[in-house]
Amino acid sequence: MNQNQESKNFQLRNWELVSVNPNNRNWTWSDYFNYWAVSIQSVIGFSLIASFYLLYDLNSIIVLSGCLIAVFLVFILTNIIGKASQSTGLPFPVILRLSMGLNGARYIGMLRALVGIFMFGIQTFFISKSLGYLFRILLYQIDNQILTNEYLLIFFFGLNPLDWFSLFITLLFQLYLFTKGPETNRIFLKFSAFFIYFGLIVFFIIIISENYNELINSLLISTNLENAISKKNILPLFYITGTMFAYFSILIVSYGDFSRYAKNNKEMQLGNFTLIFNLIIFSFFAILLTLGSDIILTKNSISIDRLLTNPNDIIAKFNNSFLTVFSLVFILISMISTNLIANYIPSQNALINFLPNSLSLKKASYIVIFLGLVIGGFWLSIFSQPSIILIFDNLSAFFGPIFGIVIADYYYVKKQKINHKELFYPKENSEYIYSSGWNYKAIYSLIIGFIFSASTIWNANLSALESFGWIIGAIISFILYLLLIKK
Repeated sequence: MNQNQESKNFQLRNWELVSVNPNNRNWTWSDYFNYWAVSIQSVIGFSLIASFYLLYDLNSIIVLSGCLIAVFLVFILTNIIGKASQSTGLPFPVILRLSMGLNGARYIGMLRALVGIFMFGIQTFFISKSLGYLFRILLYQIDNQILTNEYLLIFFFGLNPLDWFSLFITLLFQLYLFTKGPETNRIFLKFSAFFIYFGLIVFFIIIISENYNELINSLLISTNLENAISKKNILPLFYITGTMFAYFSILIVSYGDFSRYAKNNKEMQLGNFTLIFNLIIFSFFAILLTLGSDIILTKNSISIDRLLTNPNDIIAKFNNSFLTVFSLVFILISMISTNLIANYIPSQNALINFLPNSLSLKKASYIVIFLGLVIGGFWLSIFSQPSIILIFDNLSAFFGPIFGIVIADYYYVKKQKINHKELFYPKENSEYIYSSGWNYKAIYSLIIGFIFSASTIWNANLSALESFGWIIGAIISFILYLLLIKK
């Protein structure tokens, strides 16, 4: 095979994957503030933080401490991996070519796409359920008998016509919004972060205005310092830290998809630091809204067994149409924006990297949307099976090892030096071709790291370490790759 033929076969250029134009590297710290605000402003994030108080019978000091330790780790790790894309303007799947090889990056990157698409479908399903609730409120206001129509009671794969309509509207709206390009995404994240915090503030004002004294007393009880420093809280603190880190871990490995737009490394790091600030604010609202809602609903002292931690459950208890509609709207925006950064964009970039000569931005979007329909539409009848979920939990165990290998290669092997041209137009004996496009030393390190990481899922005796499986896998693969590369 001559050089021209090889170049043609390995041509991996795509306008969506090439280095971002310097004029478009305009993200400042405030944009990353919005990014992290949206990442934590989810129904899952709210429920997770609020649940910590219940699961471990803790006060707010222990919960906040565990969460802060976790996000500090996230802050460090995103700065490390984010710099590679920030300095080059390249998305994560292309950075993956450095260590995995040109072909290896295509297939290994698809692991992120598979998990992202699966989660996109699940998130879309729950978005459509909230949207369907809004439609039901609207229809009830028009005609309180319309929801009893026999046609709306026909179920197909677990969903009635109104549910299916809500699902299609959700998918079409996301398709329209998400394909507008990075600048539109930036504006949407800014709007989402502001609106959701605004909604939380409004909700908080309603709660505190009616029950100020009771809420303050409950908060003081939950911040008892003497109880916080007890030895019995050491293990729960460990679990909280691990669980909160696991919540953010899916964002870390593909953070380059967003850090590539940073104006400079300083802006990215400062923006990442705002994750800590966002966590403090959101945790404050999560516990106060949980405690406050219980006080309003019971008009009694707090009973820990009775506390509601899911925003949807809290809203459903209030007999206030305006508050219900308002709260559902900001929940919808929260879930859509989270879907964008955690699932849609990483999956889209990974798909384009897999078929760079065939897929455009819109074609990749259609694939994500279609598969989101399949997963979301058939969630109740097929994909809610535990075995399916376990498969994707296992796939997520690859992300820590991938991180470890990418960092080892970029900082210690490549010394932060990249040949941009050969990443897209490789020459004969290019360092990124390795062996037929695969770096087998990286693959071996990945597999071993995955075994260690996934063992925390497979082995019941190691279940206490499951939330730290990502970190364990990253360390193992990092060390092993450096050892193999020296041989």
